[in-house]
Amino acid sequence: MNIARRPDDIQFDRNSVVTVGSFDGVHLAHQAVLKAVVQRAHDRAGRSVAVTFEPHPKQVLVHDGAEITLLTTLDERIALCEEEGLDLLYVLDFTYDFSRQGFGEFYKRYVIEGVGVSEVIEGYDHHFGRDREGSVRELLAMGNEFGFSVTAMKPITVDDEVVSSTKIRQYLLEGNVERAEVLLGRPYSVKGRVVRGNARGKSLGFPTANIELPVKSKLTPQNGIYFVSVSWGGGTFYGMCSIGVRPTFEPLGGRTIEINVLDFQGDLYGEALHVQFLRRLRDEKKFDSVQELIDQMNRDKVASLALAEEYSKVLTGLKQKRVNR
Repeated sequence: MNIARRPDDIQFDRNSVVTVGSFDGVHLAHQAVLKAVVQRAHDRAGRSVAVTFEPHPKQVLVHDGAEITLLTTLDERIALCEEEGLDLLYVLDFTYDFSRQGFGEFYKRYVIEGVGVSEVIEGYDHHFGRDREGSVRELLAMGNEFGFSVTAMKPITVDDEVVSSTKIRQYLLEGNVERAEVLLGRPYSVKGRVVRGNARGKSLGFPTANIELPVKSKLTPQNGIYFVSVSWGGGTFYGMCSIGVRPTFEPLGGRTIEINVLDFQGDLYGEALHVQFLRRLRDEKKFDSVQELIDQMNRDKVASLALAEEYSKVLTGLKQKRVNR
């Protein structure tokens, strides 16, 4: 997949199938649009293109002090779009001045005259341009004027629930990582480097790796204890993740992400970890004594080991199916 950041990076190709969007999460609905773009480009012997924005438009346009949290960093979006088989990802620099363009001006400059287009495929609720004034209706009119077709995808639903980034964020902020996984089509994950902590976990018999996220706007699930998978250096392990303020010791402390890799001995300082949230074990809790905390952590470990065995069996079965194909 080619990545373009400037108009000069774009080779005009009239036979391009294009979609435009923020694609935060690259969830099941986004995946459906991207798959349709790739398939239609293949049918037309053309080029599949997604146009996206960095930073996310809400990070530029929200002025009420609200914190904007994202499901994916730009690097994650790029990797996920590449998995869908796109030929080109065009990343536009989103600024306030950029947002003041009318929908017609934007599409004409960047899509029609910039990328080149034979067909546009968008989600059913697609809006674009200044104050989101453009919609599929305006896009159909532009298609008639400039000679490209427009396809509006139907909503993607799971258990009668429409898939959306907003709903996935809500589930994660509630700690419901399992439902978020269903709508994403994969476990929710974060990536970060291990930094030095206070080594308190080691003194309790549960050494932890403290994760520092490279992007502050990356959403972390609700405080609590989670069963996770942890990948680094080509290997994948299971573990327990604590998100919170360590209320037993530091009730006024800052929020941390700490990983205890099950039955692992070694120093992870400086390693870049990829953490996938698989199950929520319990809420964060303040214990009356250190021993009560240790007893609970032992129970968490027993539950995590049982889940690790369950997940390992599922993965073994999937691998066996691939071999037998």
